[in-house]
Amino acid sequence: MQTTRALLPDPVRRFAAWCVVLLLGAGVLAVFVWLCVVFKTAVTPVLLAILGTALLGPLYRRLLGMKVRKGLAAALTVVAVVAVVGGATYIVVVALIDTGDQIVASLRQAATDIAKHLGAAGTSLDDLAKNARSLLEKFGGTAASGVISGISVVGEMLATAVLALLLIFFFLKDSDRASGALRSLVPRATGDLVEAMARRAFEAVEGFMRGTTFVALVDAVLIGVGLLVLDVPGAVGLAALVFVTAYIPYLGAFLSGAVAVLVALADRGFVIALWVLGIVLAVQVLEGNVLQPLVQSRTVQMHPAVVMLAITAGASVAGILGMLLAVPLTAALTGVLGELRTRYGAPADPAGAPEAD
Repeated sequence: MQTTRALLPDPVRRFAAWCVVLLLGAGVLAVFVWLCVVFKTAVTPVLLAILGTALLGPLYRRLLGMKVRKGLAAALTVVAVVAVVGGATYIVVVALIDTGDQIVASLRQAATDIAKHLGAAGTSLDDLAKNARSLLEKFGGTAASGVISGISVVGEMLATAVLALLLIFFFLKDSDRASGALRSLVPRATGDLVEAMARRAFEAVEGFMRGTTFVALVDAVLIGVGLLVLDVPGAVGLAALVFVTAYIPYLGAFLSGAVAVLVALADRGFVIALWVLGIVLAVQVLEGNVLQPLVQSRTVQMHPAVVMLAITAGASVAGILGMLLAVPLTAALTGVLGELRTRYGAPADPAGAPEAD
């Protein structure tokens, strides 16, 4: 009897099968991202509300533990987040407006001094310093005209914020019904798996938001105390800026630290600016070597390279909003993959197990 030979070797067929799986997965992910971009007006408030619910869950549960009714507890939680976020935003904006002219003037003076020391090589720096204000004025004029001509964008942002707050209220109030609602949307045979994946994803997001908030609070307090000791103007506003930008890992710390150094350079001079830079670097070293490992070991562990790639991808898809949402979504995906690996991962053979006869 003649045996039939396979057209392709077994390793090639396995490679082709994996290629098909990866292409299908990439296609599904691309379609999902495209749908999110197309329906971003509805998707964005939902994602922001999920993040807000994950962050505010402990406060809501504490209010419930104090025998507060669910509706009132959810309303008090939303009011608290509005007060905190609104106050922090106001402080940051006022502080940056008050010191903006000083930053520009100090940059021009610093560039002029460097140009004098470098001679001909510093001409470009001198030109850049002279044109800094005109460039900023042009940018400001463009931004102002954009705001005036695109007032609908501002209205859309306000509507998104209001809708997100309302969704946070309902997500908190009806959180006990989430499991039943999710099971009603999927086939009965997959209900347990879908619920487990959703629970792991939300726990990962909750852990990321809770850990990031803790790290941001520590960074803001330490840097704020240092700025107050050095008598840097707008220290409270800069500390609030550090807290807000900490939700963009790595890049947010760089931006807030640069602003703090520039403000110190504008008002207190080069030496104080170096002290501020040293404080910022010391806090970042403390965060990277102590706080982040301690917090991530209790919440969700993601490699820094994965975080940076997620931020880059989020920025390319949705700008600043994508940068804010990229890492929590990656944390949720990590939680889902962890649940799938726990359920379907191949168990290791026990060492020294007796072979079957």
